[in-house]
Amino acid sequence: MAQNSADTRSWPDLAIGLYDRLTGRGAEIEYEFNNLELSVPSAVGSQADHAKWIVKGAVKIRTRDLAKN
Repeated sequence: MAQNSADTRSWPDLAIGLYDRLTGRGAEIEYEFNNLELSVPSAVGSQADHAKWIVKGAVKIRTRDLAKN
């Protein structure tokens, strides 16, 4: 897979890109996690170190296009 300067480089860029792609298509994004464990990379690439993040409890993310409601 070729990479270019438009590749996603951060978590906020990923969230914005996903929302931008789905908005206007009648889509709704809803995620719910309980006792979430993440392995977060320090950089892009296979050689990156990873930190383990643990969220005890619930994480909820919801989006919708309010202009359509």
